[in-house]
Amino acid sequence: MAGNNARPGVSVTSKVVALLGAFDAEHRVLTLSELARRADVPVATAFRLVGELVANGLLERRPAGDYAVGRRLWDLGLLAPVQSELRDVASPFLQDLYGATLATVHLAIRDGHEVLYLDRLSGNASVPVVSQVGSRLPLHATGVGKVLLAHAPAEVVMAVLGRLTRITPYTITQPGRLRAELRRVHKEGFAQTTEEMSLGACSVAVSIRAPGGPVVAALGIVVPSLKRDRPQLVAALRVAARGIGRQVDELASSVSTE
Repeated sequence: MAGNNARPGVSVTSKVVALLGAFDAEHRVLTLSELARRADVPVATAFRLVGELVANGLLERRPAGDYAVGRRLWDLGLLAPVQSELRDVASPFLQDLYGATLATVHLAIRDGHEVLYLDRLSGNASVPVVSQVGSRLPLHATGVGKVLLAHAPAEVVMAVLGRLTRITPYTITQPGRLRAELRRVHKEGFAQTTEEMSLGACSVAVSIRAPGGPVVAALGIVVPSLKRDRPQLVAALRVAARGIGRQVDELASSVSTE
């Protein structure tokens, strides 16, 4: 991350961008000195600029004195077309799924080695759900995450297989077993979890893609059990995912012809 941002004449904007860019998937929380080093700006400058970023909600100062990305950055990120348009397109389909199942419904994309939740409609309060809009969770322990991982580049799969953390007693931490699950996702067209992210919660998910195109997102439902209703849930998810995919394709076509 270090570069020549501290050279004479570099703009304040460049320094702010460097400070925000110091955060990545492996560095989610940083001290002031770490921020200054990774952004290659003097500590005194970092102290002043970080204070302004915290005051404006772009960074968050934690109780321990270190810093994390602030919620306002997420809110701004949602305005990016790739996310805001996908959420807008998917929203009616999420509403339909929620109305038909009264279960928690998720719309998610892959962000590096994690799943990023773009939208969520909350269902049965008795089912523990740890996701929030804007939160990131492990790919290997979530239904939407498994779908996205099954369609991820080989290097992403290898990286995830190399660090399978156990979240509950049912989380899959054996690389061979997870590989088998990913093959099944390709074969059957859906992924599922059974109390792998939180006890008392199961999930099923499918991919979203434009007709003939790559996977762009995943759609999932969280329920107490999949023993009886899994086929119906998968069928409902597939219908919604196809509808979203068609809308994404139409949106892309309209943009390309403008």
